Amino acid sequence: MTEFPDLKPDCSSCAALCCVVFAFDQSESFAIDKEAGEVCPNLSKSGQCNVFDQRSELGFKGCITYTCHGAGQRVTQELFQGRSWRDDEALTHRMGEALSVLRRVHEHLAILDAASSLPLSDDHLLGLSHLTSELLPADGWSEESLAAFPIDEMVSRVSTFLKSLRSYV
Repeated sequence: MTEFPDLKPDCSSCAALCCVVFAFDQSESFAIDKEAGEVCPNLSKSGQCNVFDQRSELGFKGCITYTCHGAGQRVTQELFQGRSWRDDEALTHRMGEALSVLRRVHEHLAILDAASSLPLSDDHLLGLSHLTSELLPADGWSEESLAAFPIDEMVSRVSTFLKSLRSYV
């Protein structure tokens, strides 16, 4: 069986991608509107959140509940070798595109990791292994392979697989 990567976020190894890449609307989760690609006004020049300790009180509960499942640091460190959109604004879109796919890959790896703890039949273990292998290509991810990856199709296949596990839960 393929070994799952560490799916815990390490913000110190990321380029604060979630604070730039994603849009959010003013709601109970976010105190303001922010467009995709726009730098959050709470992000300092040093890449730290200016309101980190007061996120809940100031209306940024969405920042507390969000997780990239470790995709942010992989995009920053592996795909872009530690480079950042802060150093080269042209990287913002490219890093965002990579994060948008890799985050979904990591979300589904986390789900499959949880499913691997079930007492699965040999057939289900084989199915789990195949899906995991597709989400963790042997030669790793690149910008190009992430851009070409049929993530919506994979999400559908993982969903179908999970439905087949209903008898275990």
